[in-house]
Amino acid sequence: MEFSSNYAIFFFILYNLAALFLPASSSIKQRCRDDERSALLQFRESFSSSNNCYSRSDYSKVESWKTTRKQGFSNGLSKVLDEKILGDCCAWEGIRCENESNHVISLDLSNSCISASINSNSTLFALVHLQSLNLAYNDFRSSQIPSRIDELSSLMYLNFSNSFFSGQIPPQLLNLSNLASLDLSNNYGLNLQRPSFSDIVLKFTNLKQLHLSYVSISSSVPKLLSNVLSLESLRLATCRLIGEFPVDVFQLPNLKILDLSYNPYLKIEFPNFRLGRPLKSLNLFQTNTLSTTQIPASIGNLIYMEKLQLSHCNFTPASIENLVHLKLLTITGCVFTHPIPPTFSNFTKLQYLDLSNNHFNYHPSTTFSFPWLGKLTELTQLFLNRINMSGEIPSFLMNLTQLSHLTMHNNLLTGPIPSSLMNLTKLKHIDLSHNRLSSQIPSQIGHLTVMSHLDLSFNKLEGRIPTNLSRLNNLGNLNLRSNKLTGMLEFNIFSELKYLHTLSLSDNHVSLVAKTMTNTSFKNIYLLGLGSCNLSEFPSFLLHNQLDKLTFLDLSSNNIHGQIPSWTGLKSLEILNLSRNHLTGFRKDSTILQLSRLRSLDLRYNMLQGSLPMPPSSTYFYLVSHNKISGELSPSVCNLNSLQTLDLSFNNFHGKLPECLGNFSNSLLLLDLKRNSFRGTIPSMWRNDCKLKMISMSHNQLQGRVPRSLQHCLSLEMIDFGSNQIIDVFPSWLGSLSKLKILILRSNGFYGRVENLDATGFSNLRVMDLSNNHFSRKIPSKFLHILNAMKVRNTSRMTYMQDYMIPNSIFAFSYFGYYDYSMTLYNKGLEMNYMKIPDILVGMDLSNNKFQGEIPDIIRNLKGLQLLNLSGNTFTGAIPSSLADLKALECLDLSKNQLSGQIPMKLTELTSLSSFDVSFNDLSGPMPQGNQFCTFESRSYEGNPNLWVDTWTKQCGNSKLTPVFAPPSFIEEVSFESEFQINSIIVSMGYASGVAVGVVAGNEFARRKQYWFRKRFTKKNKR
Repeated sequence: MEFSSNYAIFFFILYNLAALFLPASSSIKQRCRDDERSALLQFRESFSSSNNCYSRSDYSKVESWKTTRKQGFSNGLSKVLDEKILGDCCAWEGIRCENESNHVISLDLSNSCISASINSNSTLFALVHLQSLNLAYNDFRSSQIPSRIDELSSLMYLNFSNSFFSGQIPPQLLNLSNLASLDLSNNYGLNLQRPSFSDIVLKFTNLKQLHLSYVSISSSVPKLLSNVLSLESLRLATCRLIGEFPVDVFQLPNLKILDLSYNPYLKIEFPNFRLGRPLKSLNLFQTNTLSTTQIPASIGNLIYMEKLQLSHCNFTPASIENLVHLKLLTITGCVFTHPIPPTFSNFTKLQYLDLSNNHFNYHPSTTFSFPWLGKLTELTQLFLNRINMSGEIPSFLMNLTQLSHLTMHNNLLTGPIPSSLMNLTKLKHIDLSHNRLSSQIPSQIGHLTVMSHLDLSFNKLEGRIPTNLSRLNNLGNLNLRSNKLTGMLEFNIFSELKYLHTLSLSDNHVSLVAKTMTNTSFKNIYLLGLGSCNLSEFPSFLLHNQLDKLTFLDLSSNNIHGQIPSWTGLKSLEILNLSRNHLTGFRKDSTILQLSRLRSLDLRYNMLQGSLPMPPSSTYFYLVSHNKISGELSPSVCNLNSLQTLDLSFNNFHGKLPECLGNFSNSLLLLDLKRNSFRGTIPSMWRNDCKLKMISMSHNQLQGRVPRSLQHCLSLEMIDFGSNQIIDVFPSWLGSLSKLKILILRSNGFYGRVENLDATGFSNLRVMDLSNNHFSRKIPSKFLHILNAMKVRNTSRMTYMQDYMIPNSIFAFSYFGYYDYSMTLYNKGLEMNYMKIPDILVGMDLSNNKFQGEIPDIIRNLKGLQLLNLSGNTFTGAIPSSLADLKALECLDLSKNQLSGQIPMKLTELTSLSSFDVSFNDLSGPMPQGNQFCTFESRSYEGNPNLWVDTWTKQCGNSKLTPVFAPPSFIEEVSFESEFQINSIIVSMGYASGVAVGVVAGNEFARRKQYWFRKRFTKKNKR
């Protein structure tokens, strides 16, 4: 009884206390109006919560509308309070009511994980008293902004940013005459044409904030914008703006933030900045501030500047020395014509500095003398990427004790990673990738306990991977790919890193021990790169763990044998690379071929047998070259209706090609079927929407003609139908393909005259191989005249013909990246396999045909030629001395013709020439002896009885060298490979080998050596 009495007294006191703090003693006063509460609840019911939140901190605010937000009461009174507060929408999260009228005047559902479509029937538009509406950072499923938006006529603040709206911005928006802030930014499908940008500026003259970044505007910036005197913040990044930016906008009296970045066709001309303007943030990154444009000295008058981001300009550093309030400075893509002065150390408040992607155009000894950086002790983020920074990691970095982000990737840094760098214990993000750093990873790296991102990939680091990496409890991204790291490594050291989402150890010399993990291991792993880790079996943790988030898995270049198992826990897998192993097929219970999200499957260089395994229809990239797959190509391959790359080369397929390959016309980019036994005609399967960029069907048994439907494929860069049984005239209609760079029709039954019916056709052709056919008559000068790409000697940095293979992930791109084009050319009597095709390679092979007449003098204009083979024809007359104009020429073969006269002495000017053959002609007189001409073998001249061979031999004397072949040990190492692969590597080097010769051997060998050595080693063990 005493307990009940005490409880009653407590309840009585609590009830009266509640009455003191609530508006009425007997009941709770309702603020929310019934019609607005009903409208809000119906609006809530029109969408569902989604798991696609923008950040971990996001949550559904409308969930609080279902339960009371005031807790702590119990029994009878609790029930009363719950019901009253639930009905008061003014107390709901995200809602604010006006004090006197109690109308809902503010609705903020930003970052609420909403997934919905908004239409004109939405009850949202019943909230006619709204002054502020914020629906940012949600997913409105590409719906349009409803035309009823003008019914919210009291709106002063409207924020629909980052919410997946699309379509045309409705003209009714212009009726919101009270708007002071409009933010529609980062809706990538949103357009502003009708109404136009000018209409917005003309209507909203009292705007303080106008944010339209990533809205497609595609127009000039109206000059009237300089009349919006109230404007404080203007963000127009990536709007496809054109024309000249009104210079007076810079001088708006209240403007504090101006972002025009990523508008490359918007021309910026700097004003004479007035002293005291309030501009705090200026971002002109990737705009058309031409390289001739100087940064004006008056920029120093912007004394309140805190953020400055510039690019592509002619930069005089002294002009910004007065900006002592700077906290953020980004200058990229500029030409620094003067050294950065030490007075930059005056930026004592600077927290963020990005000098990436610049060209320092002054004396090399001062290029990277940045000791003043060590005085910027407030710096938290420093970016010095792609500035050709050389030498060791500078010691001044050790003074930056507040540094949390340090990136210096893609430079020329050498030497060790200093252990003193590990004293910067606030470092969260380190990226030193793509340098030349050597020595070991400092063992003190375990001191950086807040580290979340560590990228040391593509360096020359040696030694063991420090096991104390397991102490970095916050580590999310660890990339050690492509170094020289060695030793045994227990994979368990990473199992306790609960935030780890990206891990790559690929392309090192590590021997990984991957034992069974717990069920909680790697539950957040997104990308896992274990290529070249000396694995002999599939890691067991892939079989026994539920890795729901694993999207990218690289197990390439290991020593894994047998069949591919079932990984039931990898339901999110999109990219799987199992290439360069010893895999024979899929187990019957394997689920890999049923993964609904699989986008890329790479099984190249294995031992797969039987018929072609069919991946899921979601597959974009399917690579199974260099296996032992046989049988006919099933029409079911055409069910892969998303396919962009199909590589079935170097297998044992036979039979006809399915006609349904034409189903790929609007998706397929790369098709490689070479080195099989396909027969029959090539299907005429390409439609008007063809997107094909490369097609290779060489070394098969295909017949008929080249399908005319290929002229629909306007993006074609490479066509290879070599070594088949095609009988056709020269397909001059291919000249309509303006992007065509490589045309290989070698070893077929082509006949007739080579001509060009299109005045501009073949202008981009760089490699043309028409050898071993039945072409006849003279080579038309008009045809040679149009080969414009062969007229230019390319001396730029070597790149390769390749195509992007980009999954929807920035992480995966850095691993997967590209698909390399490949081809086979004959050179110096050898068949060379270009596993990568250099962009600077230029060659013409017309050998073994029936061409006649004199060698056209116009060939002298093709100054980019590195390979020229005219052998095995019936050319007559003299060797043109004008061939000496081809300074890039490395290989010249004129053998087996009917040429007469002397060998022009002027040819000795071809100092790049490493292979020369004029055998079996009717040449006479002395032979060239200057430069490398003494190094060529006598057989290069045989079959010309009137040449002065004895004189040449005597005068060259000991200078005459024998050809250089691959060493015997190298040949033995690849002796088990086919004759084709051996021939593709053994290349005799001459006086000055270059792209045409030298790059081939390294090209093939570099990509195959690990596979060869492993295979060779395995065979020895079996003996």
